Amino acid sequence: MRLGVIDIGSNTVHLLVVDAHPGAHPLPASSHKIDLRLSENITPEGLIGERTVEALVEFILECLEIAEDHGVQDLFAFATSAMREAPNGEAVIDRVRQQTGVSLEVLSGVDESRMTFLAVRRWFGWSSGRLLVIDIGGGSLELASGIDEEPDVAISLPLGAGRLTRERLAGDPPSPDETRTVRAYIRTSLAQQVRPLLKAGTPDRAVGTSKTMRSLARIAGAAPRDDGPFVPRELRRSDLGTIVDKLKGLDVTARTSLPGVSAARAHQLLAGALVAEAAMDLLGVDRLDICPWALREGLILRRLDHLGPG
Repeated sequence: MRLGVIDIGSNTVHLLVVDAHPGAHPLPASSHKIDLRLSENITPEGLIGERTVEALVEFILECLEIAEDHGVQDLFAFATSAMREAPNGEAVIDRVRQQTGVSLEVLSGVDESRMTFLAVRRWFGWSSGRLLVIDIGGGSLELASGIDEEPDVAISLPLGAGRLTRERLAGDPPSPDETRTVRAYIRTSLAQQVRPLLKAGTPDRAVGTSKTMRSLARIAGAAPRDDGPFVPRELRRSDLGTIVDKLKGLDVTARTSLPGVSAARAHQLLAGALVAEAAMDLLGVDRLDICPWALREGLILRRLDHLGPG
């Protein structure tokens, strides 16, 4: 069957169309996205602004047309931390439903972590043993550990790269004091939450997901995206110190000259690098294998499981 999913994240809104059947590998058929930066385009009161809501509605209507053109049989949509935390999030959801007919499912942070873990498990398989998954999004950081498809531990923390940049790294580039302060904040916040992950046991494979992780791995020398999803990619903790030192001295424009860094994500890459380094340090991880699947694919796989073979 042909399935479509609209992913309303903190940075981008993305329609992915896949050819998918229960038990089979979902094959991408079409992709359409916009850098809406939902978490950044908010009012001083934390509300999602009117222009942003209008742009979201317009884009979802575009997605519906594209889905129809591509013969999508099943379409669903979900939203993450930016919608979940906005005081007017419910009002925005109602407006989207009234004007587009699309009902948005707003995921909890723990469900984001669980579904990302499922995607990673399906990608790497049972032979990977205990998995530890680190997923850096725009609004939140998800961490999970387990030996099955359902993690033993799933945690979500407000340490997304976009959020930290907006709230704590205003300079371009940030001052040394800003960087030092946010580094300490990240590590203090993480140190208070990692105990359940450490108690869960030593992972047989540690995995990083998300655009931020892929960009950091690319800077460290991983294969470019055009080489395809099946090329092994990794990010080592020993490389992150060098990457952080490099990013600290670069403004947003200069960061876009680095391999794998898009203009839309360049501003938040330093925060993402600081989170990745802190997570690997505090969890005792020397290397992350980079997984091309994450939350969106996890939700597709779970939906296929529910649809069943019929």
